Amino acid sequence: MDRSAGFSGIMAPPRPSTILRPGIPALAPGVERYRVRGRGTTVIKVAAGDRVSFADVEGGQRCEVSFVDDRGKFNAAGLGAAFSGPAEGLKDILSLDNDSARRTLGALKRRGVDLSEANALVFFGEQTPAGTTETLTIALDGLLIVAAPGAAMDAEKQDTATAIELRVTRARVLRSYEERLPEPMADPVQDLRIPAARASAYFVRAGEFIQIIDVAGRQCTDFQAFAARKVDKGLDLALDATVTRTLLGRSYPTPGLPSKAFDRDFEPLVEIVQDTVGRHDAFATACNSRYYDDMGYPGHVNCTDNFNHALAPYGIAPRKGWEAINYFYNTNIDHHNQLYLDEPWSRPGDYVLMRAMTDLVCVSSSCPDDIDAANGWDPTDIHVRTYSAAEKFTRAVATRMTPDAEPELTQETAFHPRLSAMTRNFSEYRGYWLPNRFNNDGPTEEYWACREKAVVMDLSPLRKFEVTGPDAEALLQYCLTRDIRKLSPGQVVYTAMCYENGGMIDDGTVFRLAQNNFRWIGGDDFSGIWLRQQAEKMGFKAWVRSSTDQMHNLAVQGPASREIIKEIIWTSPAQPSIGELDWFRFAVGRIGHFEGAPVVVSRTGYTGELGYEIFCHPKDGVAVFDAVWEAGQKHGIKPMGLEALDMVRIEAGLIFAHYEFTDQTDPFEAGIGFTVPLKSKTEDFIGREALIKRKENPRYKLVGLDIDSNDAVGHGDTVHVGRAQVGVVTSSTRSPLLKKTIALARMDVLHSEIGTDVEIGKLDGQQKRFPARIVPFAHYDPQKLKPRS
Repeated sequence: MDRSAGFSGIMAPPRPSTILRPGIPALAPGVERYRVRGRGTTVIKVAAGDRVSFADVEGGQRCEVSFVDDRGKFNAAGLGAAFSGPAEGLKDILSLDNDSARRTLGALKRRGVDLSEANALVFFGEQTPAGTTETLTIALDGLLIVAAPGAAMDAEKQDTATAIELRVTRARVLRSYEERLPEPMADPVQDLRIPAARASAYFVRAGEFIQIIDVAGRQCTDFQAFAARKVDKGLDLALDATVTRTLLGRSYPTPGLPSKAFDRDFEPLVEIVQDTVGRHDAFATACNSRYYDDMGYPGHVNCTDNFNHALAPYGIAPRKGWEAINYFYNTNIDHHNQLYLDEPWSRPGDYVLMRAMTDLVCVSSSCPDDIDAANGWDPTDIHVRTYSAAEKFTRAVATRMTPDAEPELTQETAFHPRLSAMTRNFSEYRGYWLPNRFNNDGPTEEYWACREKAVVMDLSPLRKFEVTGPDAEALLQYCLTRDIRKLSPGQVVYTAMCYENGGMIDDGTVFRLAQNNFRWIGGDDFSGIWLRQQAEKMGFKAWVRSSTDQMHNLAVQGPASREIIKEIIWTSPAQPSIGELDWFRFAVGRIGHFEGAPVVVSRTGYTGELGYEIFCHPKDGVAVFDAVWEAGQKHGIKPMGLEALDMVRIEAGLIFAHYEFTDQTDPFEAGIGFTVPLKSKTEDFIGREALIKRKENPRYKLVGLDIDSNDAVGHGDTVHVGRAQVGVVTSSTRSPLLKKTIALARMDVLHSEIGTDVEIGKLDGQQKRFPARIVPFAHYDPQKLKPRS
């Protein structure tokens, strides 16, 4: 520390606090970022003088840019261009039935635009390197429309459509509220601006939708509702957070099954349809005068008084503190039972969309709290829009695949039309809705069908990346632990991907389609970003392009799976037939016959049984499912959800990200040391030196546990020898086959020998224990004879 200033008697001035926000792009003032997904569109209000840059993030992606002027006409002059060509890609995308297309069409309809006159500038092409950019300056005020067109992907050709990123540098940094307000999701019935530190009440009819928008980001809003017919009778039975928590079994509602909020009579008032934030509060009341009085700010404006004023015309009695759903509030309860808060997770334009279950009197506030981090220390406006009950909005939450990514709303997989007829019990998993369990069967019956007959399950959220180019093999050889050079076309290998310190990024499979054509399938979007970063760093000429949205996969698993797949898959004479397909091999084929839907079929799975996975374009999903389902009837096929999948994969010792491994875990500690052939793979790869040292000096080992108790054991439960904690449970299930509770656990190597007696800690880890012992790993078919059969 430099103390020289102390001799003069004058200290250096205080320094401002440093806050790093990796989850928010470090953009300069007046710069905005948008993402156009492959086969998607984005519309943005722009003004003359704005500069727009377009980036082909993954390479090889066509980009169409259109402009609509204030007269509602397509006008290339707005882009500073003398002419443009037909916008065929835009028209193709807008013919699709999805939220992106509907929103763009809605924006055009509100301006009276004739789509048949659409024209566009075209940037980029099939050979464009990843990261290539183009820039233009907007010449007129109007609407910018950006499309990332592409045909339906052919699984063999790997012609996927990928994202375009654009950044808008505003000519005027200080933009008006109206300019910052996002485009409506449809034609609004009501359009209400709630200024900072104010509240407004409004009436909503049954079936209508309510959108609460955080325009500037980091702004909280309290929401309350009443059944209008009860208000007419003098009853002010407000939405009740305690009743809602009790009925849902969670802190606050979310899209999906636990989506409704109830009043004190247990009547559902609203249903959450979409949520782009996912962090709210339903424990504390809306801020009130007592809170500010006690903090030393007597007379401070507060949400409760604002609610009282807004609700008075409806005859609703005032309260000293209004309970509410506090949207965008970032509050939680720590391990010491202390309620705490921090800045909201919400970013500019984030929103919650609700559907009214009955006629409602609603009230929303823009919270005035400026004495702590609740509103990022700077209260701003909230916007409310309501939409007709006739509008169509899909249930969705927003997923950010990496902390700084744009939000992606939950999608339905290609097989959802069939699976949703069998269950309503779905969970959001990495941007898609997947079934937890099915009507009439349930997880135990689904489990037995997998072990004894056959099951079909949706694994479409797996992340797929097409890795192509003359240096594709070299890139994967450098980034993955397996020896990719030994892989022949038609073969698959399971591998780990590690950081330089040996910690795991992901695990997954590599398909070799041709000499310079590979497909990487993992669990995390960052694995594709990492591959792209390493290609740029090393100068490899290789493209890494996401195909997750264009390649959905259906797993058919169980002893009867081969007979089912043999019946429905046609392969050419140049390809192995399904009966000839060995473990970790794949074939390109078609459903039924030469003219059937194109598919890739691999002999792989995540159940520990003989099994296959069928990869297809979403447009063929229903045809693929129907063929499997029909052929499987005589074999007793059943659908299988996530709950049963967890049972079979734990028995088989198959690892799961954020359970058996994190970026702090190396492949040896995760139980997949066989994916690191340090002796036979002589070429250097990322993490090699660290893995050599970590193998020589192991710290932890993944083991199996048999637990002598029928009580539930869960992820994160501690494992003890005496008082000392020597491990942690990573996954656990009740095994129907073994008739006991089993678990996977990461143990200190000094206490990892088979036969070691340990105890599972519950409560605080000391007050309640379950006896257990370490057993061979895995519990079920450790030699993997069944999938090899």
